[in-house]
Amino acid sequence: MPDMAWQEPISFAPNAKADPEAQTQAGLPHVLVVDDDRTIRELLAAYLGQHDLRVTAVADGDAMRALLGEQVIDLVVLDLKLGAESGLDLARRLRDQSAIPIVMLSGQSEEADRVMALELGADDYLTKPFSPRELLARVRAILRRRRMDVRQQRLKGLRAYRFGGSELNLNTRQLVSPQASHGTLTNGEFSLLVVLLGARGRILSRTQLLELSRLHGDEVHDRAVDMLIMRLRRKLGEDSANPHCILTIRGAGYRIGVPVESVY
Repeated sequence: MPDMAWQEPISFAPNAKADPEAQTQAGLPHVLVVDDDRTIRELLAAYLGQHDLRVTAVADGDAMRALLGEQVIDLVVLDLKLGAESGLDLARRLRDQSAIPIVMLSGQSEEADRVMALELGADDYLTKPFSPRELLARVRAILRRRRMDVRQQRLKGLRAYRFGGSELNLNTRQLVSPQASHGTLTNGEFSLLVVLLGARGRILSRTQLLELSRLHGDEVHDRAVDMLIMRLRRKLGEDSANPHCILTIRGAGYRIGVPVESVY
């Protein structure tokens, strides 16, 4: 029987307290390493964690899915071969559900594996053995590029969203609605509303709302999502018992329930 202690997640955050919530509030990008080789997990958790990253390393897909359901992950470093479960299958499912960047690792150098990984949505690919320094550089480049992509999307001339008789000005962060006239949103309220409006009716889970709202420069924590939704409904003048603009999809998340118009 395998030693179960070898399957426990390995976490590393520089200068972080033992409290996971304190680590989250430190604001460091959170990298998830998935590799069934404990030596590699320990090496990457320690090395990346020494360079302004918060790192959690797990051994398999089950642990990966559990962590993704509980915490906000900024990037996944994923091994191609994970024993019973293929890293390619995990990458495919992750890409279907999320835009989280993926760096694939492999002990094989075949071109077909690299091409398959990239076509499935991986953002980069490294062949073992590799330099942790090179991995760090690639991780930093992907995180930097992702932040720039989000900023550019915000700056491509989009000035406001109109929806259900209300208007959200992206430059002033002012919400104008028939019920509330002019309302100033907090950073968290603004980020969450921008993400919901940008999704245009797609259902977003709490994990997706957390992930995407973080890209707009503001920390939104899991326990605060429901509270922020309630406050947004109040500012939109919605009946909390029967909302029509921000809908709760039981067991799935939230979505915008009215047409959304982009104003350029």
